[in-house]
Amino acid sequence: MKEPENLDVLTSTQTVIYDALNKLGYPQEVYELMKEPLRLLTVRIPIRMDDGTTKVFTGYRAQHNDSVGPTKGGVRFHPDVTEKEVKALSIWMSLKAGIVDLPYGGGKGGIVCDPRQMSFRELERLSRGYVRAISQIVGPTKDIPAPDVFTNSQIMAWMLDEYSRIREFDSPGFITGKPIVLGGSHGRESATAKGVTICIREAAKKKGMDMNGARVAIQGFGNAGSFLAKFMHDSGAKVVGIADAYGALYDEDGLDIDYLLDRRDSFGTVTNLFKERLTNTEVLEVECDILVPAAIENQITEQNADKIKAKIIVEAANGPTTWKATQILNERDILLVPDVLASAGGVTVSYFEWVQNNQGYYWTEEEVEKRLEKVMVNSFENIYRLSQGRKVNMRLAAYMIGVRKMAEASRFRGWI
Repeated sequence: MKEPENLDVLTSTQTVIYDALNKLGYPQEVYELMKEPLRLLTVRIPIRMDDGTTKVFTGYRAQHNDSVGPTKGGVRFHPDVTEKEVKALSIWMSLKAGIVDLPYGGGKGGIVCDPRQMSFRELERLSRGYVRAISQIVGPTKDIPAPDVFTNSQIMAWMLDEYSRIREFDSPGFITGKPIVLGGSHGRESATAKGVTICIREAAKKKGMDMNGARVAIQGFGNAGSFLAKFMHDSGAKVVGIADAYGALYDEDGLDIDYLLDRRDSFGTVTNLFKERLTNTEVLEVECDILVPAAIENQITEQNADKIKAKIIVEAANGPTTWKATQILNERDILLVPDVLASAGGVTVSYFEWVQNNQGYYWTEEEVEKRLEKVMVNSFENIYRLSQGRKVNMRLAAYMIGVRKMAEASRFRGWI
């Protein structure tokens, strides 16, 4: 098998998939099937802006592999969305579904835009326009969208309404992350952070670390980062650093998380209210026990991996650590819990929401949290055990478990 070069977020993902399949003994054709999404739709969405002009936006929807079941994954609104990023994210969603044993393949969508510069009405038009553009390839049994970077339950509600108008019947299972009154699930909004919290707790046990008083730094203060900061603060840990798009705050005695949460805006930014701040990359190198990258890709690289002072890194963001940095951290005996495991709480509770929609029967928040706890602890233990048994880092172990179900389903279908 010819190994791909490690150049960007997509080829970095392909490198780890290559290594995982190699360790499992699969032939080249399995890698050829897994290295790219089965389909990628690029759409152009004309939107009438509030000032009367028309602006044309570019959107994407990638469906990585549907051998196990319908594809599933979020839709992000961000100025830096690219085709390669959407492809890589769809592959990660496939791996997450395999790790937590869901009947899904991976999907991902995105629109190149800056929602911070758009009005409420413009965002609604864009959300509806995107659904009209991709409506033929999505649906409750085909591909199920969800919230992602800079999208939320309101945007999911607009998308659901547009899809229901096109299909002419109510279809709550088309999309997850909806408001509760439209068929959303209890616990969905905080699910990613809950899953990360469970992984932090399990990793701390493996390192013999007491969570009470443990120093935690979190890069990112959006949905996952802010919920996580609150969960860590309430559990007795000291949140010594947080960061958002404008910079970072650090206090060795612990930040006042409740105050910061109260002051943050709808996009999760709060540091612009403070004069003294670090950059959002400097927060990665502060003195702490547990570091949580919860922002964007490629934040820990071979340039700064040797400067990390944390004993445990738990990735709440997608792809925050490059493959070469992962290997450096592993050599330094830093326990890294990879994104495809740590952030799988979101897709797990999205699955619970889809199941509830299909049943027409809805669970309490306690039921959701109990089921999530069981799934995340079992998944962590499976990956940790494989990592120790095969003497590989946690990321490679996670990919090995994540890719196996998809490979076997593809083989049984006769694709390979």
